[in-house]
Amino acid sequence: MTDRKKGSGKLQLRYGKPMRLKTRLVVTFVVIIVVPVALMLIAYALIGTRLAGESAVVPGSSVGKKMDMSAFLMFVNPYTSQAFLVYLIVCLVLILFFTALFLTQWIHRGVFEPVSDLNEAMSHIASGDLDYKLPVDPKDRTEIGELYLGYEDMRRRLKESADGQIEDERRQKELIGNITHDLKTPITAVKGYAMGIMEGVADTPDKVDRYVRTIYNKSDDMEKLINELTMYVEIDSNMVPYHFQTIDIDKFLSDCVEELRLDLEPEGIAPVYSGGVSAMVVADPEQLKRVFDNIVTNSVKYKSENKLTLNIRLLDEVDSVRVEIEDNGIGIDEKDLPHVFERLYRADASRSSATGGSGIGLSIAKKIVEDHGGYIWATSIAGEGTCMRFVLRKVEGDLKNA
Repeated sequence: MTDRKKGSGKLQLRYGKPMRLKTRLVVTFVVIIVVPVALMLIAYALIGTRLAGESAVVPGSSVGKKMDMSAFLMFVNPYTSQAFLVYLIVCLVLILFFTALFLTQWIHRGVFEPVSDLNEAMSHIASGDLDYKLPVDPKDRTEIGELYLGYEDMRRRLKESADGQIEDERRQKELIGNITHDLKTPITAVKGYAMGIMEGVADTPDKVDRYVRTIYNKSDDMEKLINELTMYVEIDSNMVPYHFQTIDIDKFLSDCVEELRLDLEPEGIAPVYSGGVSAMVVADPEQLKRVFDNIVTNSVKYKSENKLTLNIRLLDEVDSVRVEIEDNGIGIDEKDLPHVFERLYRADASRSSATGGSGIGLSIAKKIVEDHGGYIWATSIAGEGTCMRFVLRKVEGDLKNA
């Protein structure tokens, strides 16, 4: 029995107990051979008994004799033989007809209808309808069941891919909007200060110097944004350039913090570094510094009203080292925390002209750390601060002195 219900893009079928095609063919063969033969033997016995019970006159004899064996009547009485054959042929035709009808219906319901429904489902896929489902039973290991499972797996993967593509397109449009906004702000500033110099608004050397420095800083912001976009394209095409070498991670971080201290000194921010771990790692110094800068830039961008404090720590973890960069900024909401390393993701708190940002800095950091064989994560309390952590494997002992 087959039940068809079409609604909400789903087809529900019930074909009875699943059976593999090989088993179904064996059953069909047995039924075709055994059932007609068995029924013919039964019909033969019944008809023969009936005819044997009737009076039969043997030609050449004036005495009617009653025969009790139909087989003998077939040879001695041609009329009785003909009647028996007619009965037998009629029974054979009926038996074969109903057997064929039953088997045809059975195979049609068990094979052709599921295949037809699968074909209909595939036509929906071809037309772009990825919500059209077929009922699947994970325990059904028949050929039809496996086809249904394969279809559902394909449909699910296609839908995930299509949804991912739609989401990527949405985020790319968002990226274009973010970049447009973030470029417009420094460009407007550069034009304004340049015009102020040209029109004589900056009428003192100190004012000219301040205008020029502002133009330089805004140009530097644009350069960083363009570099981020370039890096984003390289990450998206999986073509990030790496030049790995063995480095002393403690000395590397110490140099990064010292450079950072000089950059942040005008803002009154003094990062604190806690190192002292003797460890060597294989890394690309330029790309690893990008990770460090992106995390610190994120902390500075989302600082709170209080004075920003940055604590950078290097910790030993036996066969690896852990770098922690902790701040006392605005923090990250719990709902946003799982998404901070996604490309183009920006939390609600960051969607303001004051902070700006393309939303790809932390995703770049994640990609670089993972390409170094490490991993990165974040912990945060909204309103209290954030701690970014990433782990890198140490160099094996025999490479330490290489």
